[in-house]
Amino acid sequence: MPNDMTADALVIFTPSGKRGRFAIGTPVLTAARQLGVDLDSVCGGRGICSKCQITPGYGEFAKHGVTVEDGALSEWNEVEARYKRIRGLVDGRRLGCQAKVQGDVVIDVPPESQVHKQVIRKSATMRDIVMDPATRLLYVEVAEPDMHEPTGDFERLGRALKEQWNVEGVAAELSLMRRLQPALRKGDWKVTVAIHKGNHDARYRILDIWPGYHEGRLLGLAIDLGSTTIAAHLCDLQDGSVLASAGVMNPQIRFGEDLMSRVSYAMMNPGGDVEMTSAVRTAINGLIQSICTEAKVDPKSIYELVFVCNPVMHHLLLGIDPVELGQAPFALATSSSLSLDARDLNLAAVNHAARVYVLPCIAGHVGADCAAVALSEEPNKSKDMVLIVDVGTNAELLLGNETRVLACSSPTGPAFEGAQISSGQRAAPGAIERVEIDPATKEPRFKVIGSDLWSTDAGFSAATASSGITGICGSGIIEAVAEMRMAGLVDQQGLIGSPDQTGTARAVPEGRTHSYLLHDATDQGGPRIMVTQGDIRAIQLAKAALYAGARLLMDEMGIDKVDRVTLAGAFGAHISPKHAMVLGMIPDAPLDRVTSAGNAAGTGARIALCNVAARNQIEETVHHIHKVETAIEPRFQEHFVNATAIPHATDLFPHLVGVANLPENNFNANSGTDGTRRRR
Repeated sequence: MPNDMTADALVIFTPSGKRGRFAIGTPVLTAARQLGVDLDSVCGGRGICSKCQITPGYGEFAKHGVTVEDGALSEWNEVEARYKRIRGLVDGRRLGCQAKVQGDVVIDVPPESQVHKQVIRKSATMRDIVMDPATRLLYVEVAEPDMHEPTGDFERLGRALKEQWNVEGVAAELSLMRRLQPALRKGDWKVTVAIHKGNHDARYRILDIWPGYHEGRLLGLAIDLGSTTIAAHLCDLQDGSVLASAGVMNPQIRFGEDLMSRVSYAMMNPGGDVEMTSAVRTAINGLIQSICTEAKVDPKSIYELVFVCNPVMHHLLLGIDPVELGQAPFALATSSSLSLDARDLNLAAVNHAARVYVLPCIAGHVGADCAAVALSEEPNKSKDMVLIVDVGTNAELLLGNETRVLACSSPTGPAFEGAQISSGQRAAPGAIERVEIDPATKEPRFKVIGSDLWSTDAGFSAATASSGITGICGSGIIEAVAEMRMAGLVDQQGLIGSPDQTGTARAVPEGRTHSYLLHDATDQGGPRIMVTQGDIRAIQLAKAALYAGARLLMDEMGIDKVDRVTLAGAFGAHISPKHAMVLGMIPDAPLDRVTSAGNAAGTGARIALCNVAARNQIEETVHHIHKVETAIEPRFQEHFVNATAIPHATDLFPHLVGVANLPENNFNANSGTDGTRRRR
């Protein structure tokens, strides 16, 4: 990287978090390549292929410690203008090969500009759901007009719905009234209507009308709006089948990787909340188009959407400034469920009459996504004591049984997603996702996304030739650190030992610390993937926050152990229970009672989409869930400090001891030369 006497500027790329200082005038594409940022380019920077599109962010970014001025990139040039004129370029986008660094800047690399596209792993979990949707199709036969009994066509349609379907009290927008009479006459007084009645609605609402008998699909979308990813399930509202599942990165990442960073951005940049709201709504509209293209259906067939999201995402989706969520007492603008028109959220991709239902929030830091998990997993109906952990950038936890349910959120940060890790990346083809280390030889083997082979298997190189080995994702770094602990490469305090202490040359000195060499392809022009001491610390902080949240709930419940643990969320579905427990992410429990619920929040959203009675159920349930606020609990810090040890400084893990060997080594300066603990 440039380090001469000329003026330079700080360039920060999101979502990778990679940063460096570059000379003024350096093209963004050049900076990306030197930092190893995943920014595509086919034409070699000639401004022809447009693969290197980027989105600069402006304003104050407290998390990154930088303020981006308007002139941070060079002026729009003729190459970009020509490309936009001929091919089209999204507003706010620049070409990385043309835009040059003029000052400190934060640059977002959108998913379509990444060589190794993000794998959104929030697929739909199979679930039996009783179908009782708020939106359904009804075929009715309407009496013809009679001069002797003058009534309007709409009134006679309402009478027919009452007599034939027991649907009483209907309303419709003016736009539907304009189509009513032609549809009735074309269908010879027989029509099919799409009718909606949510649990908040006093009257039925006619959303659409067709002449005669209409067999078209009535579709709905269940959307899990997360801090990092937006996942959607396209469902048939007549049988509940999932036609397609898809997801995109949440573009708000460029404003801050975690929730409080985004709240800070809104606080420090007037209009910042509006900017983030616009970004996420644009992304949702794009996701709707792509998921419908995959399913080969018309987006205008979508008549209902259900959203689940954490409180900050909830407010930004609705267009509400989240500033109050950044300070005690963390007040929500509204915690109730909401029923809205899709056009209120500028969701133009769906049918113009489509309705939106947003699940209720539990409290200021425990949102509708946690309510959806409660709807899906029903801890309030459990006979035994269950801990449900929805692992993500901001983890939500539920603890309880049929007697009582507690909830809290814990700020784990983005390390579990591969961010803040030296060789970390999002889940994409080529990312290391599974790791094993031989305790005797200290040699590793691994799997990457896109291949079922281990790195030691014949054919691995050929199987991964197209994707390469590009970095390590969240599940991979968790397994790597846990395996290092079991192999005696890392001690209880999280210190990586020296080559002499560990017995392997893979323990590489780096300044005053050591790193573990997981994969080295530098001789072939590939990456050198290490697990550094900084990576270990990032994982320790994230897992300590998670465990401390669980311990606070256990304290409040007056228990020392749980009967079972359920790992929820897209990330939770890919975590090995054994490795999670070796790290100390979760309390000790029998490993066969640590299970994955998949994308439980998404499942809860689908249940609410397909069953209107479930909405009443969760709205009642959230009133009985007691919120524990980690931010003000005095014992949180104590639990957090103890939980930084691997697996824990004081808590016992009797079930883990039976299945995993955890060497009692100590690599600090006061240890013996062989790395063993020196006794007093």
